[in-house]
Amino acid sequence: MTTASRIKNLKQLMRFRRPIFNPKTRRLNKALTIYDLRSIAKRRTPIGPFDYTDGAADQEISLNRARQAFENIEFQPRILRNVERADLSVELFGRDMKIPLGIAPTGFTRMMNTAGEIAGAQVASKYGAPFCLSTMGTTSIEEISKSSPDGSNWFQLYLWRDRERSLSLIERAERAGFDGLVLTVDAQVAGARLRDIRNGLTVPPTLTAKTLLNAAPRTSWWWNFLTKEPLTFASLESWNGTVAELMNTMFDPTMTFDDLKWIRKVWGRKLIVKGVQNVDDAKQAIKYGAEAVWLSNHGGRQLDRAPVPFHLISPTRKALGKSVPIHFDTGIMHGADVIAGLASGGNFAWIGRAYLYGLMAGGRAGVEKTFDILVSQMTRTMKLLGVNSVSELEPSMVKTLFEMRP
Repeated sequence: MTTASRIKNLKQLMRFRRPIFNPKTRRLNKALTIYDLRSIAKRRTPIGPFDYTDGAADQEISLNRARQAFENIEFQPRILRNVERADLSVELFGRDMKIPLGIAPTGFTRMMNTAGEIAGAQVASKYGAPFCLSTMGTTSIEEISKSSPDGSNWFQLYLWRDRERSLSLIERAERAGFDGLVLTVDAQVAGARLRDIRNGLTVPPTLTAKTLLNAAPRTSWWWNFLTKEPLTFASLESWNGTVAELMNTMFDPTMTFDDLKWIRKVWGRKLIVKGVQNVDDAKQAIKYGAEAVWLSNHGGRQLDRAPVPFHLISPTRKALGKSVPIHFDTGIMHGADVIAGLASGGNFAWIGRAYLYGLMAGGRAGVEKTFDILVSQMTRTMKLLGVNSVSELEPSMVKTLFEMRP
């Protein structure tokens, strides 16, 4: 064989990548996992905003356990099934969703990237997923409705000490046509988010020598932050203090199930109670008017050593029966985590950090990358499990290898 023939054969076996000149596209193309997006986000974002997203309460045990719980499972796949197509669609209170995954409420989102909640709402709508705006969000209820009029938009409510202000937010969400209300019940007081204290994360930020040195080389973040509209809030005019102080001023530690009954009376659409961490409270939430429960420990950001939401799915399903929707979050970093939760008896999953990592990594394009990664992983996991639709997932497909130990 001649040298020319060998070169020709070699060319058939090899193909060189075309150069990508757009730096954002280039870096996002390299991200194959949510952890890759996290790495990009960490490089590009000052320590204060990044740690606000990445961190949790106290020793961050709750968050670490939640992630470990998903890693401790073993799938039990079925073989010789026709899985040419895998349908991820589900129904969310009578509305068809293309995927069983939504964007959870996150606070101070435009501090991560000024594309913020609008990027989240629009991308969620594009992928057929719901978006939930936080009371602590940095885009107004009305702006979300205007920017994503065809999306499934939800509003997350912290019940304020001032009930009239809470009622005003509820009424605004109703006028804006939001599909439902998510009442968060695990935030009687702010969790001890030690990273924020160490970083001087106040509103506005308190700059220390450490934070300045860390932020200085991240010029793209500064340019994005300083050349866009200033940070405002979904539910208040301004604030001058720490995030924890803001939360403690807003949150009402006297809230009880009677308040849930009041919200049920003043809100006529779908209502989910978020922050449920035991079976008895799940039953009570439904008794007092919620249409669904959201198993959550607030992403590990409130009570450290809190129950792992994934572990609560199965017992909660047994207690509530088949008809009550069960939502879950915390620790989701892979599409397989979502599938494991659905197979265990959950109906719907929500992501917070995973979405924000994408936002920090590349604005709206980064959020789209988050969804591309997770949808691909969910689809592949379902096919390898031997199922064609979410409804075919069942508890026997998920086995826990060992119990979590302190």
